[in-house]
Amino acid sequence: MDTVEVVAAIIINDGKILCTQRSIDDPYLALKWEFPGGKIEHNESHIQALKREIKEELNADIEVNDFFMTVKHQYAHFHLTMHTYICELKESSLNLNEHHQYQWLYPNQLEKLEWVEADIKVISILEGSDKI
Repeated sequence: MDTVEVVAAIIINDGKILCTQRSIDDPYLALKWEFPGGKIEHNESHIQALKREIKEELNADIEVNDFFMTVKHQYAHFHLTMHTYICELKESSLNLNEHHQYQWLYPNQLEKLEWVEADIKVISILEGSDKI
């Protein structure tokens, strides 16, 4: 079974966290919520990948502040290793190039959304974190 290594941005603004909803066209996780990000390309650092993915997905530039945690999760069709980072936007506008919609939520509101399984592990740690 393939292992996919990705990075994800926990983008924080005024105590709220950016939540993005996957496209309806996603074959495995359609319309589930996630932290934005994506696959790390060959010879790319985590931070380079994260900045590139956020630019591609949201047409936004971010500042990557701190590593948060790594999650390993087994999905039905692949194994995921996801590295998460606390980030902030350099500007306030977002363009959804790949996602269905987005919301800004406080940490105690995150559980109301239907998240991809790997991100649920991050949310449980985020709720008690002092990094927000």
